[in-house]
Amino acid sequence: QVQLVESGGGLVQAGGSLRLSCAASGRFAMGWFRQAPGKERKEREFVAAVTWSGQTTYYADSVKGRFTISRDNAKNLVYLQMNSLKPEDTAVYYCAGRLNARSTLTYSTSRLPSQYDYWGQGTQVTVSS
Repeated sequence: QVQLVESGGGLVQAGGSLRLSCAASGRFAMGWFRQAPGKERKEREFVAAVTWSGQTTYYADSVKGRFTISRDNAKNLVYLQMNSLKPEDTAVYYCAGRLNARSTLTYSTSRLPSQYDYWGQGTQVTVSS
């Protein structure tokens, strides 16, 4: 049974940093999404994605230059390094796995929650002003 487990969330002041981790066994392209307070699941926002090889990454414009997605396949871990955090980054962050059996992850497909097959339970990130 596939399980994705996020960790590393917490409370941080604006300008601070956090690193999220996602434990994911299996051959997946991986994405990070977030759901802001008061938003519904269908309103989850794309944050970043990485192919199975780790060679290609995609980012939302709102986090580009501040967040970095990476992976260590030997450890079955995917990371989201978040720097220069802003109060508007406050959300529950979810990692998601996309089976390699699907077509190659692209700029377009990386942003769509429907393109991912497995989801974690989420980890809360709160940025205070």
